[in-house]
Amino acid sequence: MPKQKQKTHKGLAKRVKVSANGKVKHRKPGRGHLMSVKSAKRRRRIRRPSTVSLPAYAAKMVAVLHS
Repeated sequence: MPKQKQKTHKGLAKRVKVSANGKVKHRKPGRGHLMSVKSAKRRRRIRRPSTVSLPAYAAKMVAVLHS
């Protein structure tokens, strides 16, 4: 009987990308609506993508994506 493969977590795959170095890039939260209330500085920070800061958490995310 063949061993079953785990499926890729599609919800996570739509939200993150894994870089060539293995870092997990994601979009910062807080961009959905009410942008006029937020300061220009805050909007600029939200605009840039971010990486997952905890290496152990990033490793778990990559494992779920590549399974």
